[in-house]
Amino acid sequence: MTIEESVASDVLQVAREQVLDRGEPLSHGQILDVLRTPDDQLEELLALAHEVRMRFNGPEVEVEGIVSIKTGGCPEDCHFCSQSGQFSSPVRSVWLDIPELVRAARQTRETGASEFCIVAAVRGPDARLMAQMREGVAAIRAEVDIQVAASLGMLSQEQVDDLVDMGVHRYNHNLEAGRSFFPQVVTTHSFEERWETCLMVKESGMELCCGGLVGMGETLEQRAELAAQLGELAPHEVPLNFLNPRPGTPFGDLPVMDSRDALRTIAAFRLALPRTILRYAGGRELTLGDLGTRDGLLGGINAVIVGNYLTTLGRDPKEDLSLLAELEMPIKALSETF
Repeated sequence: MTIEESVASDVLQVAREQVLDRGEPLSHGQILDVLRTPDDQLEELLALAHEVRMRFNGPEVEVEGIVSIKTGGCPEDCHFCSQSGQFSSPVRSVWLDIPELVRAARQTRETGASEFCIVAAVRGPDARLMAQMREGVAAIRAEVDIQVAASLGMLSQEQVDDLVDMGVHRYNHNLEAGRSFFPQVVTTHSFEERWETCLMVKESGMELCCGGLVGMGETLEQRAELAAQLGELAPHEVPLNFLNPRPGTPFGDLPVMDSRDALRTIAAFRLALPRTILRYAGGRELTLGDLGTRDGLLGGINAVIVGNYLTTLGRDPKEDLSLLAELEMPIKALSETF
Protein backbone atom coordinates (compact mmCIF):
# COMPACT_ATOMS: atom_id res chain seq x y z
CA MET A 1 0.00 0.00 0.00
CA THR A 2 1.36 3.41 -0.97
CA ILE A 3 1.49 6.36 1.44
CA GLU A 4 -1.39 7.98 -0.48
CA GLU A 5 -3.52 4.84 -0.18
CA SER A 6 -2.73 4.56 3.52
CA VAL A 7 -3.77 8.18 4.12
CA ALA A 8 -6.98 7.64 2.15
CA SER A 9 -7.82 4.52 4.15
CA ASP A 10 -7.30 6.43 7.38
CA VAL A 11 -9.52 9.25 6.13
CA LEU A 12 -12.32 6.87 5.20
CA GLN A 13 -12.10 5.13 8.57
CA VAL A 14 -12.22 8.47 10.38
CA ALA A 15 -15.19 9.52 8.23
CA ARG A 16 -17.00 6.27 9.00
CA GLU A 17 -16.59 6.73 12.75
CA GLN A 18 -17.17 10.49 12.80
CA VAL A 19 -19.97 10.93 10.23
CA LEU A 20 -21.72 7.57 9.96
CA ASP A 21 -21.47 6.48 13.58
CA ARG A 22 -21.66 9.84 15.38
CA GLY A 23 -23.38 12.06 12.81
CA GLU A 24 -20.66 14.73 12.96
CA PRO A 25 -19.79 16.43 9.65
CA LEU A 26 -16.25 16.54 8.32
CA SER A 27 -14.09 19.63 8.82
CA HIS A 28 -12.49 21.63 6.00
CA GLY A 29 -9.23 19.69 6.24
CA GLN A 30 -11.02 16.35 6.35
CA ILE A 31 -13.14 17.28 3.32
CA LEU A 32 -9.93 18.10 1.45
CA ASP A 33 -8.51 14.69 2.35
CA VAL A 34 -11.65 13.03 0.96
CA LEU A 35 -11.34 15.02 -2.28
CA ARG A 36 -7.85 13.54 -2.63
CA THR A 37 -9.07 9.94 -2.36
CA PRO A 38 -7.33 7.86 -5.08
CA ASP A 39 -9.35 6.31 -7.88
CA ASP A 40 -8.95 2.76 -6.58
CA GLN A 41 -10.77 3.74 -3.37
CA LEU A 42 -13.51 5.76 -5.03
CA GLU A 43 -15.97 2.89 -4.90
CA GLU A 44 -15.42 2.52 -1.14
CA LEU A 45 -15.85 6.28 -0.68
CA LEU A 46 -19.14 6.33 -2.61
CA ALA A 47 -20.43 3.36 -0.63
CA LEU A 48 -19.69 5.17 2.63
CA ALA A 49 -21.43 8.34 1.42
CA HIS A 50 -24.45 6.26 0.42
CA GLU A 51 -24.57 4.70 3.89
CA VAL A 52 -24.54 8.18 5.41
CA ARG A 53 -27.33 9.31 3.09
CA MET A 54 -29.46 6.26 3.94
CA ARG A 55 -28.89 6.55 7.71
CA PHE A 56 -29.74 10.24 8.03
CA ASN A 57 -32.11 10.81 5.08
CA GLY A 58 -33.55 7.44 4.10
CA PRO A 59 -34.17 6.11 0.58
CA GLU A 60 -36.63 8.80 -0.57
CA VAL A 61 -35.63 11.21 -3.32
CA GLU A 62 -37.06 14.72 -3.63
CA VAL A 63 -37.89 15.61 -7.24
CA GLU A 64 -38.10 19.22 -8.44
CA GLY A 65 -38.73 21.09 -11.68
CA ILE A 66 -37.61 24.65 -12.39
CA VAL A 67 -38.73 27.40 -14.76
CA SER A 68 -37.46 30.91 -15.41
CA ILE A 69 -40.01 33.70 -15.08
CA LYS A 70 -37.42 36.17 -16.40
CA THR A 71 -34.58 34.85 -18.57
CA GLY A 72 -31.43 36.67 -19.70
CA GLY A 73 -30.38 40.29 -19.45
CA CYS A 74 -29.03 39.99 -15.90
CA PRO A 75 -26.77 42.92 -14.87
CA GLU A 76 -24.42 40.71 -12.83
CA ASP A 77 -21.20 39.22 -14.25
CA CYS A 78 -21.23 35.64 -12.89
CA HIS A 79 -18.54 34.24 -15.18
CA PHE A 80 -20.26 30.88 -15.73
CA CYS A 81 -23.68 32.26 -16.68
CA SER A 82 -25.00 32.86 -20.19
CA GLN A 83 -27.84 34.98 -18.79
CA SER A 84 -25.50 37.85 -17.95
CA GLY A 85 -26.14 40.92 -20.08
CA GLN A 86 -22.41 41.68 -19.94
CA PHE A 87 -21.29 38.77 -22.11
CA SER A 88 -21.71 37.81 -25.77
CA SER A 89 -23.56 34.60 -24.89
CA PRO A 90 -26.81 34.19 -26.86
CA VAL A 91 -29.45 34.28 -24.09
CA ARG A 92 -31.56 37.44 -24.25
CA SER A 93 -34.19 38.86 -21.89
CA VAL A 94 -37.57 37.08 -21.97
CA TRP A 95 -40.47 37.26 -19.49
CA LEU A 96 -42.89 34.38 -18.83
CA ASP A 97 -46.57 35.23 -18.40
CA ILE A 98 -48.76 33.79 -15.63
CA PRO A 99 -50.66 31.19 -17.76
CA GLU A 100 -47.30 29.82 -18.99
CA LEU A 101 -46.04 29.70 -15.43
CA VAL A 102 -49.08 27.70 -14.28
CA ARG A 103 -48.74 25.40 -17.29
CA ALA A 104 -45.10 24.73 -16.43
CA ALA A 105 -46.02 23.99 -12.81
CA ARG A 106 -48.71 21.55 -13.93
CA GLN A 107 -46.32 19.79 -16.30
CA THR A 108 -43.77 19.54 -13.51
CA ARG A 109 -46.35 18.01 -11.16
CA GLU A 110 -47.27 15.45 -13.82
CA THR A 111 -43.71 14.10 -13.72
CA GLY A 112 -44.27 13.23 -10.06
CA ALA A 113 -42.27 16.19 -8.76
CA SER A 114 -43.28 17.73 -5.45
CA GLU A 115 -41.40 21.01 -5.88
CA PHE A 116 -41.59 23.79 -8.49
CA CYS A 117 -39.02 26.58 -8.41
CA ILE A 118 -39.56 29.96 -10.07
CA VAL A 119 -36.25 31.54 -11.09
CA ALA A 120 -35.39 35.02 -12.36
CA ALA A 121 -32.13 36.26 -13.87
CA VAL A 122 -31.80 39.44 -11.81
CA ARG A 123 -29.52 40.99 -9.19
CA GLY A 124 -32.59 41.15 -6.98
CA PRO A 125 -36.33 41.54 -7.55
CA ASP A 126 -37.89 44.93 -8.37
CA ALA A 127 -41.51 45.90 -7.74
CA ARG A 128 -42.65 44.50 -11.10
CA LEU A 129 -41.11 41.10 -10.44
CA MET A 130 -42.48 40.90 -6.90
CA ALA A 131 -45.98 41.72 -8.20
CA GLN A 132 -45.68 39.04 -10.88
CA MET A 133 -44.44 36.58 -8.28
CA ARG A 134 -47.44 37.28 -6.05
CA GLU A 135 -49.84 36.74 -8.94
CA GLY A 136 -47.98 33.66 -10.20
CA VAL A 137 -47.66 31.92 -6.85
CA ALA A 138 -51.35 32.51 -6.12
CA ALA A 139 -52.35 31.11 -9.52
CA ILE A 140 -50.18 28.02 -9.08
CA ARG A 141 -51.42 27.34 -5.56
CA ALA A 142 -55.03 27.64 -6.78
CA GLU A 143 -54.61 25.18 -9.66
CA VAL A 144 -51.67 22.83 -9.00
CA ASP A 145 -50.96 20.59 -6.01
CA ILE A 146 -47.27 21.41 -5.76
CA GLN A 147 -44.96 23.24 -3.40
CA VAL A 148 -43.55 26.55 -4.72
CA ALA A 149 -39.96 27.71 -4.29
CA ALA A 150 -38.22 30.77 -5.68
CA SER A 151 -34.80 32.05 -6.72
CA LEU A 152 -34.78 35.80 -7.37
CA GLY A 153 -31.31 36.96 -6.38
CA MET A 154 -30.40 39.07 -3.38
CA LEU A 155 -33.27 40.22 -1.17
CA SER A 156 -34.17 42.95 1.28
CA GLN A 157 -35.87 42.06 4.55
CA GLU A 158 -39.15 43.43 3.18
CA GLN A 159 -38.92 41.17 0.14
CA VAL A 160 -38.17 38.15 2.32
CA ASP A 161 -41.30 38.93 4.35
CA ASP A 162 -43.36 39.34 1.16
CA LEU A 163 -42.28 35.92 -0.14
CA VAL A 164 -43.23 34.31 3.15
CA ASP A 165 -46.63 36.00 2.92
CA MET A 166 -47.11 34.67 -0.63
CA GLY A 167 -46.61 31.12 0.56
CA VAL A 168 -43.14 30.48 -0.93
CA HIS A 169 -41.78 27.72 1.27
CA ARG A 170 -38.17 27.49 0.04
CA TYR A 171 -35.76 30.05 -1.35
CA ASN A 172 -32.70 29.26 -3.47
CA HIS A 173 -29.65 31.49 -3.26
CA ASN A 174 -26.38 29.73 -4.02
CA LEU A 175 -23.02 30.75 -2.60
CA GLU A 176 -21.66 29.62 -6.01
CA ALA A 177 -18.06 29.36 -4.74
CA GLY A 178 -16.11 29.46 -1.51
CA ARG A 179 -15.24 32.88 -0.11
CA SER A 180 -11.60 32.83 -1.29
CA PHE A 181 -12.47 31.91 -4.91
CA PHE A 182 -15.63 34.01 -5.20
CA PRO A 183 -13.92 37.20 -6.56
CA GLN A 184 -12.67 35.17 -9.53
CA VAL A 185 -16.25 34.12 -10.32
CA VAL A 186 -18.25 37.32 -9.69
CA THR A 187 -17.13 40.96 -9.38
CA THR A 188 -20.45 42.85 -9.36
CA HIS A 189 -21.44 41.72 -5.88
CA SER A 190 -19.72 40.08 -2.92
CA PHE A 191 -19.78 36.75 -1.16
CA GLU A 192 -20.95 38.59 1.96
CA GLU A 193 -24.01 39.98 0.14
CA ARG A 194 -25.05 36.47 -0.81
CA TRP A 195 -24.42 35.23 2.73
CA GLU A 196 -26.61 37.99 4.18
CA THR A 197 -29.57 37.04 1.99
CA CYS A 198 -29.16 33.41 3.06
CA LEU A 199 -29.24 34.38 6.73
CA MET A 200 -32.40 36.46 6.27
CA VAL A 201 -34.11 33.56 4.51
CA LYS A 202 -33.20 31.14 7.29
CA GLU A 203 -34.45 33.52 9.97
CA SER A 204 -37.76 34.04 8.11
CA GLY A 205 -38.89 30.44 8.45
CA MET A 206 -38.56 29.67 4.74
CA GLU A 207 -36.35 26.71 3.97
CA LEU A 208 -32.99 27.75 2.55
CA CYS A 209 -31.71 26.08 -0.62
CA CYS A 210 -28.07 27.06 -1.04
CA GLY A 211 -25.40 25.30 -3.04
CA GLY A 212 -22.66 26.02 -5.50
CA LEU A 213 -20.90 25.26 -8.74
CA VAL A 214 -17.75 23.17 -9.03
CA GLY A 215 -15.33 22.69 -11.90
CA MET A 216 -14.70 26.42 -12.46
CA GLY A 217 -10.94 26.20 -12.00
CA GLU A 218 -11.00 26.26 -8.20
CA THR A 219 -8.36 24.32 -6.28
CA LEU A 220 -9.30 21.29 -4.22
CA GLU A 221 -8.72 23.44 -1.14
CA GLN A 222 -11.27 25.97 -2.42
CA ARG A 223 -13.73 23.21 -3.28
CA ALA A 224 -13.42 21.90 0.26
CA GLU A 225 -13.84 25.47 1.53
CA LEU A 226 -17.20 25.76 -0.27
CA ALA A 227 -18.42 22.51 1.30
CA ALA A 228 -17.28 23.62 4.76
CA GLN A 229 -18.91 27.05 4.44
CA LEU A 230 -22.16 25.43 3.34
CA GLY A 231 -21.86 23.23 6.40
CA GLU A 232 -21.51 26.35 8.54
CA LEU A 233 -24.58 27.91 6.92
CA ALA A 234 -26.56 24.65 7.34
CA PRO A 235 -29.13 25.07 4.55
CA HIS A 236 -32.07 22.69 4.24
CA GLU A 237 -30.94 21.75 0.74
CA VAL A 238 -27.71 21.97 -1.27
CA PRO A 239 -27.95 21.86 -5.08
CA LEU A 240 -24.63 20.71 -6.51
CA ASN A 241 -23.90 22.07 -9.99
CA PHE A 242 -21.06 21.06 -12.32
CA LEU A 243 -19.77 23.63 -14.79
CA ASN A 244 -21.27 23.29 -18.26
CA PRO A 245 -19.03 25.76 -20.13
CA ARG A 246 -21.28 28.18 -22.04
CA PRO A 247 -20.02 29.90 -25.21
CA GLY A 248 -19.48 33.61 -24.82
CA THR A 249 -18.92 33.52 -21.06
CA PRO A 250 -15.50 33.99 -19.38
CA PHE A 251 -15.58 30.32 -18.35
CA GLY A 252 -16.73 29.14 -21.79
CA ASP A 253 -13.40 27.54 -22.66
CA LEU A 254 -12.80 25.68 -19.39
CA PRO A 255 -12.68 21.87 -19.63
CA VAL A 256 -15.54 19.72 -18.39
CA MET A 257 -14.87 18.35 -14.93
CA ASP A 258 -13.53 14.79 -14.79
CA SER A 259 -16.33 12.39 -13.82
CA ARG A 260 -14.27 10.76 -11.07
CA ASP A 261 -13.57 14.17 -9.53
CA ALA A 262 -17.29 14.92 -9.73
CA LEU A 263 -18.16 11.71 -7.88
CA ARG A 264 -15.51 12.42 -5.24
CA THR A 265 -17.07 15.86 -4.83
CA ILE A 266 -20.55 14.39 -4.35
CA ALA A 267 -19.29 12.03 -1.67
CA ALA A 268 -17.29 14.77 0.06
CA PHE A 269 -20.30 17.10 0.17
CA ARG A 270 -22.43 14.31 1.63
CA LEU A 271 -19.86 13.67 4.36
CA ALA A 272 -19.69 17.43 5.04
CA LEU A 273 -23.51 17.70 5.11
CA PRO A 274 -24.82 14.36 6.40
CA ARG A 275 -28.41 15.46 7.10
CA THR A 276 -28.89 17.88 4.21
CA ILE A 277 -30.86 17.31 1.01
CA LEU A 278 -28.10 17.03 -1.61
CA ARG A 279 -29.54 17.68 -5.05
CA TYR A 280 -28.26 16.90 -8.52
CA ALA A 281 -28.44 20.20 -10.40
CA GLY A 282 -26.97 21.62 -13.60
CA GLY A 283 -24.18 19.98 -15.57
CA ARG A 284 -24.53 16.41 -14.33
CA GLU A 285 -25.60 15.10 -17.75
CA LEU A 286 -22.44 16.42 -19.41
CA THR A 287 -20.08 15.66 -16.53
CA LEU A 288 -21.36 12.26 -15.43
CA GLY A 289 -23.55 10.78 -18.16
CA ASP A 290 -25.98 7.95 -17.45
CA LEU A 291 -23.58 5.69 -15.53
CA GLY A 292 -22.25 8.53 -13.41
CA THR A 293 -25.77 9.70 -12.63
CA ARG A 294 -26.46 6.24 -11.17
CA ASP A 295 -23.19 6.28 -9.22
CA GLY A 296 -24.02 9.66 -7.69
CA LEU A 297 -27.43 8.43 -6.53
CA LEU A 298 -25.55 5.58 -4.87
CA GLY A 299 -22.92 7.97 -3.52
CA GLY A 300 -24.82 10.55 -1.48
CA ILE A 301 -27.34 12.31 -3.76
CA ASN A 302 -30.96 12.24 -2.54
CA ALA A 303 -32.71 14.83 -4.72
CA VAL A 304 -32.84 15.66 -8.42
CA ILE A 305 -33.99 18.41 -10.76
CA VAL A 306 -35.90 16.77 -13.59
CA GLY A 307 -36.19 18.09 -17.12
CA ASN A 308 -34.33 21.08 -18.51
CA TYR A 309 -32.43 23.76 -16.61
CA LEU A 310 -32.53 27.50 -17.17
CA THR A 311 -30.41 27.68 -20.32
CA THR A 312 -29.24 24.08 -20.84
CA LEU A 313 -30.96 20.79 -21.60
CA GLY A 314 -31.36 18.11 -18.94
CA ARG A 315 -32.22 14.43 -19.09
CA ASP A 316 -35.67 13.25 -20.07
CA PRO A 317 -37.64 13.14 -16.77
CA LYS A 318 -38.78 9.61 -17.65
CA GLU A 319 -35.16 8.45 -17.62
CA ASP A 320 -34.56 9.83 -14.14
CA LEU A 321 -37.83 8.46 -12.78
CA SER A 322 -37.14 5.05 -14.33
CA LEU A 323 -33.69 5.00 -12.71
CA LEU A 324 -35.16 5.88 -9.31
CA ALA A 325 -37.65 3.04 -9.66
CA GLU A 326 -34.86 0.63 -10.63
CA LEU A 327 -32.82 1.67 -7.59
CA GLU A 328 -35.92 1.33 -5.37
CA MET A 329 -35.70 4.97 -4.31
CA PRO A 330 -39.26 6.27 -3.86
CA ILE A 331 -40.13 9.85 -4.72
CA LYS A 332 -40.68 11.88 -1.57
CA ALA A 333 -44.39 12.49 -1.10
CA LEU A 334 -45.69 16.01 -1.59
CA SER A 335 -47.05 16.17 1.95
CA GLU A 336 -43.61 15.36 3.34
CA THR A 337 -42.09 18.53 1.84
CA PHE A 338 -44.52 20.93 3.57
